[in-house]
Amino acid sequence: MFSSMLEAAEMFVLLFLALMAHSASGDVSYSFPEEMKRGSVIGNIAKDLGIDVNRLSPRKARIDIEGNRKRYCDINLNTGELTVAERIDREGLCGKKASCAIKQELVLENPLESHRVTISVLDINDNSPQFKKDIIKFEIRESAAKGARFVLEEAHDADIGANSVQTYNLMENEYFDLSVSSKASGKFYAELVLRNQLDREQQKEVSLILTAVDGGTPPRSGSVAIHVTVLDANDNAPVFSQSVYKVSLPENSPLDTVVLTVSATDADEGQNGEVTYEFGHISEIDATIFTLNPKTGQICLTGTLDYEEENLFELPIQATDRLGLVSYSTVVVEVSDVNDNAPIIIVKSLNIPIPENAAPGTEVGIINVQDRDSESNGQVRCSIQQNVPFKLVPSIKNYYSLVSTGELDRELLSEYNLSITATDEGSPPLSSTKSIHLTVADVNDNPPVFEQHSYRAHVQENNKPGSSVCSVSATDPDWRQNGTVVYSLFSSEVNGAPVSSLLSINGDTGVIHAVRSFDYEQLKSFTVLVLARDNGSPPLSGNVTVSVFISDENDNRPQILYPSPEGNSFMTELVPKGAQARSLVSKVIAVDADSGQNAWLSYQIVKATDPGLFSIGVHSGEIRTQRDISESDSMKQNLIVSVRDNGQPSLSATCALSLLISDNLAEVPELKDMAHDESGSKLTFYLIIALVSVSTFFLTFLIIILAVRFCRRRKPRLLFDGAVAIPSAYLPPNYAEVDGAGTLRSAYNYDAYLTTGSRTSDFKFIRSYNEGTPTSDLTLRKTQSAVDDLEGLEPVISGVFQVGYV
Repeated sequence: MFSSMLEAAEMFVLLFLALMAHSASGDVSYSFPEEMKRGSVIGNIAKDLGIDVNRLSPRKARIDIEGNRKRYCDINLNTGELTVAERIDREGLCGKKASCAIKQELVLENPLESHRVTISVLDINDNSPQFKKDIIKFEIRESAAKGARFVLEEAHDADIGANSVQTYNLMENEYFDLSVSSKASGKFYAELVLRNQLDREQQKEVSLILTAVDGGTPPRSGSVAIHVTVLDANDNAPVFSQSVYKVSLPENSPLDTVVLTVSATDADEGQNGEVTYEFGHISEIDATIFTLNPKTGQICLTGTLDYEEENLFELPIQATDRLGLVSYSTVVVEVSDVNDNAPIIIVKSLNIPIPENAAPGTEVGIINVQDRDSESNGQVRCSIQQNVPFKLVPSIKNYYSLVSTGELDRELLSEYNLSITATDEGSPPLSSTKSIHLTVADVNDNPPVFEQHSYRAHVQENNKPGSSVCSVSATDPDWRQNGTVVYSLFSSEVNGAPVSSLLSINGDTGVIHAVRSFDYEQLKSFTVLVLARDNGSPPLSGNVTVSVFISDENDNRPQILYPSPEGNSFMTELVPKGAQARSLVSKVIAVDADSGQNAWLSYQIVKATDPGLFSIGVHSGEIRTQRDISESDSMKQNLIVSVRDNGQPSLSATCALSLLISDNLAEVPELKDMAHDESGSKLTFYLIIALVSVSTFFLTFLIIILAVRFCRRRKPRLLFDGAVAIPSAYLPPNYAEVDGAGTLRSAYNYDAYLTTGSRTSDFKFIRSYNEGTPTSDLTLRKTQSAVDDLEGLEPVISGVFQVGYV
């Protein structure tokens, strides 16, 4: 129970020392006893360094070690405490060294920061003193004088300081006392002091027990038996030529190298002067590295030296004569460093992939370079290959930051294989190379680009809905969704209709389809805007203009404007009896809604009362006399004219035209009867209306009568194209001009003269304003004056004959 209390008190003191850690200039030191359990807290390093505990995990705090050394401590990222990670055995770690320190580094990133952590391992009394031999034998001559001293073998205690051997005890006997002394190094050794004269005749052997006691709490001890054989006097012990031998060996020394030869002499003669050599207490590892010839004292190298593992050996040597007298010496072997370790390149962190829009100077990774050699052999220079947009920036000791030096473009180069070379300053220098593979992450920085600046599509009218018009294609060099292109039509209108009612586009392929059938006569061409958008975030887009041209088909028959194609119209032209050959008597006017050759019209008389009397211009439609009119010609001539276009296949239309050979309408009895019948019919209609609506529509009737009388007083003025009066207001706006040259080729003007109140007024034939045929660029255009005249003349002319209202 008492020993347990002492041990607990010792641990409390050691823990108190551990809590007395301090930090300076970015370093922190702790004192900590050996053999503590894993997980034991050494100290709160975050608090001692003033680091926010919550920043330890984001900054990737860690304890770094060099090479393949053990990680004796670790950091708790939640509390900031430094804890024991591996069993710490001070004796195995530092041997008999007075101070034992473990040096490791605390590394934090973002920003890169390093702190050296020094842990002084404190010794505890966990080893008992031990003697090399179980029995120490002495042969002492009986002639030995009182006070003679015999050096005893030292007890070895792996602990240091107060925990090592502090004293020796000898069991009670009548011949020897024990003298305990200390060396300059602080070690204690014991000597047997002859108290009473030995008498071989009385006692040939003496057995003693020697106990070595350390200064720990509680103390530990070890014992050895001493067997003394009483002989005749051997009064000289061997003497070494040096109390301490020093030698230096390079770490690459070959096996069987002679380290040195120790020498001890004995002044005695004969067998009493024969000396043998042996090592004192050395570790098992040292025993495999060095051997000692017991006869010659030659020490040879039988193992491999490694400066980085152990650079100093202390080998205790003892020389013994035949009668057991012993002397001691120490051989100190210093190992010199040789540049036998190439630098090691360690990638501590690597932030990949790198966004291609990363700014120059962005930290990509952290590189640590280690070299186990010392001094200049351990000084390392680190470099990177040329012609890459990266460089190494020295940071804290042996650390480099790998940063970008220029702009990255994944579309030009998506990955880099960097070669980092580390070279030390040894002679000859050693180097190592490490390859690092970096990938560049895509950023949506490229809009879709169309293969053409603009597209032209030609579509035949009357196409089938859903048929393909054309195909557009855009490319985006970005990756995956950033480079996936989706097509759409820009929302707009064409002639007041939304573009979606005309075209549709496949969002994936870019194929444009017609939504409906096109009509060239309604829509000849239009332009749409196609958008190409990628799926990036945010999305980027590009556009292109697509011009769609409708090609004409011969799908419209010629339309006859004059004479009227309506069967109920009274279409009769008056031809003077004195008309000579080649006189213009009338003109067939027709148009075609198609264009180009589909609208080129040709005229032909397909049936006539007198086939040889009249002819028609193939392209003009003008009806002329082929010969002079004679008295024998029939007064009424009927013509059927065919108008045919030039399409494939061609389309045609026909019209009927009645011609009266007469100088005065009064000479035509049919016209008189027709006029009287029509007048009587209309008068009856007016009387019925008057009788039925005399009360209700009296005012309306007066207005109609006044309007009719007013219109009769006006002199009608008609605009003719050809030989027939054709009201210009009749012409549809579509046919005012066709492709710059219409089918209406000549302009003629006729006047109608009517007497007031007469239903049989004369019709006067006046020659055209232009005797010759006008040029083809003249077109029939309506004027406001002509429209006004026609509006007033319409009810009057209808009583005589209807002139080409269509």
